Amino acid sequence: MYQMKKVLFACVENSCRSQIVEGFAKIHGTNILEPYSAGSKASGEINNKAVIAMKEIGYDLTEHKSKGLDKFTDSKIDYLITLGCKDECPNIDTKCRKEWDIPDPKNLNLKEFCKVRDLIENKVLSLIHEINQ
Repeated sequence: MYQMKKVLFACVENSCRSQIVEGFAKIHGTNILEPYSAGSKASGEINNKAVIAMKEIGYDLTEHKSKGLDKFTDSKIDYLITLGCKDECPNIDTKCRKEWDIPDPKNLNLKEFCKVRDLIENKVLSLIHEINQ
């Protein structure tokens, strides 16, 4: 039986990039990924542009909650992926750490924001491909 991989996507506020990547991991990673997202300084809210950008592709981010990394300090994580924030996340026990250089879209217009969204989707698809190898 295949063991799904626990993946934690981390950034600072857990309001934009990490929420989007968790959404794409749920969309594309069914039966492969058990995705989570968190922030080192969680804002407590989801960025409205992230909600709009994901709604454009049929995904509802309003069901997500912004949460801190402290919720995962006692968890065993297969992959910890930071999203361009340069956070180290030293208290997270993981087998594999990756840094994805993804620009923070929060101050971009919606068109540019959606380009970052699409970059994130490609990164998730690459991760799934890598895990399936």
